[in-house]
Amino acid sequence: MEELRVFIESFEAGAYISLFLLAAVPWIEVGVIPIGILMGLNPVSVAVLGFLGNWITVILVILLFDRWNQWRKRRKPSRAGEAEATSKRKQRARRLWERFGLPGLALLSPLATGTHLAAAVAMAFRTSKGKVTLWMTVSIFLWTTLLAVGSLRLEWAIPQGT
Repeated sequence: MEELRVFIESFEAGAYISLFLLAAVPWIEVGVIPIGILMGLNPVSVAVLGFLGNWITVILVILLFDRWNQWRKRRKPSRAGEAEATSKRKQRARRLWERFGLPGLALLSPLATGTHLAAAVAMAFRTSKGKVTLWMTVSIFLWTTLLAVGSLRLEWAIPQGT
């Protein structure tokens, strides 16, 4: 996280642009909001840019995956959706899916799998893109709000000048 903070600070004039771009990167997505706020950037701007950076890329994943699924169905209708994930992160996503369904996967994804992978997994499980979009949007919004408020509280708890 320290390297990420130094990276963002190195773009003094473009800190907000850097924050937006970093929010689009899987697994870094949730870390940029506390870092931006603790750096002294405007909390509302940080939250909005953090949300948009993550949300736009998740929407792109959903749309691209939907297109790919459509193409696969046209090419080989009997094989579409047969491939099962084997990586640990994908297995974790599958367990979350089986236990909590789409809402659980979406809400736990920033901690468990990352929002981008969760969106792809939900699409792989043949969930409608509308439902995936709705639940991923709700999840990203809730996590953005939670992290922004938590970071503000942390900022107030840290003595200034240290």
